[in-house]
Amino acid sequence: MFTRTRFNRLLAGAAAVATGLSLAACSAGGGDDGGDGSEGGAPTAEQTLTVAPGTFPVALDPHQWSAEAAVIGPIQHVMETLVARDGDGFAPLLASSWENPDETTWVFHMNPDATFSDGSPVTAEDARASVQRLVDIGGSMAPLFALVETIEATDEATLTLTTSQPLGTMLNTMSLVFVGQAAAMDSEDYWRAPVGSGQFTVSEYLPDERLTLTRDDDYWGAALPTLDTLTFTNIPEEAARISALSTGEVDLMTGIGADSVPELQGMDGIVYDEVPSFTYQLLWFNSSREPFTDPRVRQAMWHAVDIEQIVSDLFGTQATVAQAPIPQPVFGAPQLEPYGYDPDLARDLLAEAGYPDGFSTSLQWSDAGGEGSRSLAQAFISAWAEIGVTVEPQAKERAVWLEDLNNLNWDMNLQGNTVATGDADYTLGRLYLCEANRMGYCNPELDALLNEAKASLDQDVRADLYAQAAQIIWDDAVGIFPMDMTSTSAYSERVEGVTIDPGGRTSYADVVITE
Repeated sequence: MFTRTRFNRLLAGAAAVATGLSLAACSAGGGDDGGDGSEGGAPTAEQTLTVAPGTFPVALDPHQWSAEAAVIGPIQHVMETLVARDGDGFAPLLASSWENPDETTWVFHMNPDATFSDGSPVTAEDARASVQRLVDIGGSMAPLFALVETIEATDEATLTLTTSQPLGTMLNTMSLVFVGQAAAMDSEDYWRAPVGSGQFTVSEYLPDERLTLTRDDDYWGAALPTLDTLTFTNIPEEAARISALSTGEVDLMTGIGADSVPELQGMDGIVYDEVPSFTYQLLWFNSSREPFTDPRVRQAMWHAVDIEQIVSDLFGTQATVAQAPIPQPVFGAPQLEPYGYDPDLARDLLAEAGYPDGFSTSLQWSDAGGEGSRSLAQAFISAWAEIGVTVEPQAKERAVWLEDLNNLNWDMNLQGNTVATGDADYTLGRLYLCEANRMGYCNPELDALLNEAKASLDQDVRADLYAQAAQIIWDDAVGIFPMDMTSTSAYSERVEGVTIDPGGRTSYADVVITE
């Protein structure tokens, strides 16, 4: 059984760790040392932080938008989860402890002190209804519960889940299920200003304009934030966000393109920060279509591209050459040998596959990816032309692109992706199984490894199995995995206690505004 050994300390950073952050910043605003958490000066009397995110939340419903960092980032300040990520492990939050009485049963014991901001207790029925609602909606995280057979509030303080086989990803998944009020969650009005158990409450939500959160002085946990008010403001254009940051209209911005980095680094009083993230770029081949049914063709396409040069030219410090089909900060990511740039080898492989003169094909991507996607696509297309492969560029409106993607109506597909849970299973075990049929690739050996990894309760065993699975995906060139991206922020030097989340879901609960 996992108990509350470190519970009080963890609550100081509850919002941060709930989505995978470290505890490094938890001393800010009421941590262990009892100080104000600032290093550069005394905190200001009125603690207000204004954030201009690269993408504004389209809603406040973390069940409907379970994999959207733009939604989860803000709402994590208002709602909490049963367990919290703590490095590669997990710690109590709304659940004070949990246990596995057998390999297919998970029992969560609710924290008796946990209350919603309206004073009502957080019960097992609230947790059950939240999990069930996420599953019923059928969003991006719903497949992670495919092996769950029952979800029951066995009493007011106990949530029990049974699975059809051992499920080693349960805690990771539960760390992203935010608990709302069972009796109110079916109402659309509830999600305009959801009542949660977190450190802040919703004061105002104006879609496409502004979200304002206010500190809950009656928060049930061990520590209160220093911030009085946290506001997210919608400024769609990057240049306008930079201008607002420079004038002090906003205190912090995200959604920073590589071209803007030198400008931000040169601004007086502004801190630019970036960390490795769960986000990456990928290019899939449709392995059900000729000529990509032949792994030699797929390997040739990878060897034809100078990945290292492209990453450096287009993304600078905001990306690193990938070493696996998932980013390095993700649990289960191995360090594999990158494909070498070798056009001659690429031509030889094409000739062996029966295409000595090359071939014609197409590459699709969503126009929502902006200039970054277009530039990356063009760099690939130019490189392939050198080995005789002619590629038609297909930038599609996002809705059309998504429909074609799901229907396998494409030859090659370029996109960015995020391992939302920070665990390899979310991507490898969800997208690369034969039954998923996401890119026309099917490998029973790969399926066996991924299913075994999902079922194991031993994290070391899971990591080894994911390394083997990643090697197969890599060697078979199911796609080209060019780069891992960083998470970036720029903020006033008066803002202290920022710890950037690799999943793009940064919590600001530990921020202090100094003089």
